[in-house]
Amino acid sequence: MAINSQNPRIDPAVLRRNELLGQLADNEMVEFLGLAHTRRFDTNQTIFQKEDPGDCLYAIVSGRVGITTESAGGKAIFLNMLKTGEVFGEIALLDGMERTANAISLENSELLRIDRSAFMPFLERHPQLAIRLMGVLCRRLRWTSDIIEDTIFLDIPHRLAKRLVTLADQYGTKAGDTTRIDVKLSQESLGQMLGSTRESINKGLKSLE
Repeated sequence: MAINSQNPRIDPAVLRRNELLGQLADNEMVEFLGLAHTRRFDTNQTIFQKEDPGDCLYAIVSGRVGITTESAGGKAIFLNMLKTGEVFGEIALLDGMERTANAISLENSELLRIDRSAFMPFLERHPQLAIRLMGVLCRRLRWTSDIIEDTIFLDIPHRLAKRLVTLADQYGTKAGDTTRIDVKLSQESLGQMLGSTRESINKGLKSLE
């Protein structure tokens, strides 16, 4: 069950890892934190679902969050995995429409929640943040375009290799001449990331070996 509390005592350095919040002045960060509530989620707990109201923004204080969606037939796709310091839920927050995907905690996570009713006036008071937010949304759009192109033009081994490189950049730790991806992902999860099956991922991994 999610636990909610007000006036969070959060180290601002965690949020300053994020490109959207990292440039806030100290007084702006204090104001931002004053608008927030902390929420704690257990592993595999739903944060929000597709078509829920877009009524808030989340920032990850600790833990990891998965962004997923599924077809009408129940086929699941793992769109993204987010780590400490990242922000999500901003698209529905800005236009006030329904969520475009699901969010689930991949491990015990602590999040900051900022309601739309508080965030929009904050954005109006700090227009530089709005400019950075446009940059974040543009990068999200480019990322989505890359995913579509990869799905159309690349076979499974190439898409798998590209995703492993991305995961290594985000979660990799060096060990001599090798890089270890410091996150547990099953072949089924990798398949959901690539819109493929576990069997195809297994074959792709063997071909990469």
